[in-house]
Amino acid sequence: MARKAGDMTGDERRGVILAELRGAAKPLSGSALARATGVSRQVIVQDIALLRANGHDVIATARGYVLQEGANAQMPTRLFKVRHTVDQLEDELDLVVDRGGIVMNVMVNHRVYGKITADLDIRNRRDVARYLEDIHSGKSVPLMTVTSGYHFHRVAADTVEQLDEIEAALAERGYLAPVLPYEADALAS
Repeated sequence: MARKAGDMTGDERRGVILAELRGAAKPLSGSALARATGVSRQVIVQDIALLRANGHDVIATARGYVLQEGANAQMPTRLFKVRHTVDQLEDELDLVVDRGGIVMNVMVNHRVYGKITADLDIRNRRDVARYLEDIHSGKSVPLMTVTSGYHFHRVAADTVEQLDEIEAALAERGYLAPVLPYEADALAS
């Protein structure tokens, strides 16, 4: 007799979640994964945490979960510290994606709260527009506002040369900021 989705063990369910994420062409929502496994979204959130703890690079984006074991995991990445105003946010993100970069996340290093990171997975101008719409619609404010505009982006690209080009363009616009000694230690951990 075939086993129902809701009757799976936790290990079996997490195996199904990994298979679904590996086969997905776009981010998968918690609801979609819940339907595929016959459990609640809350159980999916717990399973994702366990998958991460076991070394699987699952990121949460505004559109759903993405497994980074695919193409992004093999791409070179670089961490850029930048500073700009909220009005310059679109220019900064467009600058990166127009040169083939993927803005994987945003991170601030707050002296009191420590590192705060949010996954973004911004790959093109459409993603930039969607992100900015979320910001401008009042759903939230950019994380950089808690650190006077200073923030970090982990950026992936197909080649190191593209990352060099992105870095040069950020510097030319005046967006690059120096990494301070206390940040270097925190970022290494």
